[in-house]
Amino acid sequence: MNRAEKAVEYKHSGNNCCQAVLMAFADKLPLDEKTLAAIGSGFGSGMGCMEATCGALCGAVMAAGMLNQSGRPTVMQSKAMLEEFKTNCGAVKCSELKGIGTGVVLCSCDDCVRNAVLALEAVIGAAAGAVR
Repeated sequence: MNRAEKAVEYKHSGNNCCQAVLMAFADKLPLDEKTLAAIGSGFGSGMGCMEATCGALCGAVMAAGMLNQSGRPTVMQSKAMLEEFKTNCGAVKCSELKGIGTGVVLCSCDDCVRNAVLALEAVIGAAAGAVR
């Protein structure tokens, strides 16, 4: 099973989008799944309960920081992930993705999780692609 689908499986197992992305990279991160779940627990329904960035993208940015071995800031990687995610999902703000106020869902949570994982894989050198 690829990492993006593993993340969706974590999402369907009761984890929020942020937790699902973080836990899908548990084998590469310096923290156990329980700690990753705790770190991502405040990002269900995006940051600030749909008021800001999608939780899946937040999880990808967190994982990028933990995967960073150089000690340099991961600002450019974060920007690249945000741009790829926005291109593939249509927005980065959770409420916009879910169509709050417009009634038009731009991207499902499952696909947000997939696209966040793919964006992270792209910046860490793995094969990338996108789903809607």
